[in-house]
Amino acid sequence: MIVDDNAQMRTIIGTVLSAAGVRQLHYAPDGAKGLETLNRIDIDVAYVDYEMPVMNGLDFISAVRARTRPDRFLPIIMLTGHSDLPRLNGARDRGVTEFLTKPVTARSILTRLSAVIFHPRPFVNTPGFFGPDRRRRALGGYDGPLRRTSDNVSVLEL
Repeated sequence: MIVDDNAQMRTIIGTVLSAAGVRQLHYAPDGAKGLETLNRIDIDVAYVDYEMPVMNGLDFISAVRARTRPDRFLPIIMLTGHSDLPRLNGARDRGVTEFLTKPVTARSILTRLSAVIFHPRPFVNTPGFFGPDRRRRALGGYDGPLRRTSDNVSVLEL
């Protein structure tokens, strides 16, 4: 699913994904419409713009991560024209999976897709955070309370 208020950006990302073999694409002009789509259709990955009217990308991420359905584990790739640290940290703290800075390239679109498919990070569930582990390094010999959900997603309970 591609959630962006800019029709041209939706088309660019959709064209790249289609060329790479993605068969079903769904589009939404804002986070609220994206959530409506998520309620109706099983989505595998979402590319979501940071700044949109009605519901921005941060609020979309928060809404998805707060769900009690399996789609709360949805890989979310944040699109942003601003890669400053406060924005990156804000999205990370809401549970974003990956970042993609505009202007995008076909390579960057597919690299992020590959990362969420082939190198998924375990999810962390704490009283103040639910989302992909914010650390980029492997947990090494970690043998704590890591469990797999019915959807085969790793969850680290802290």
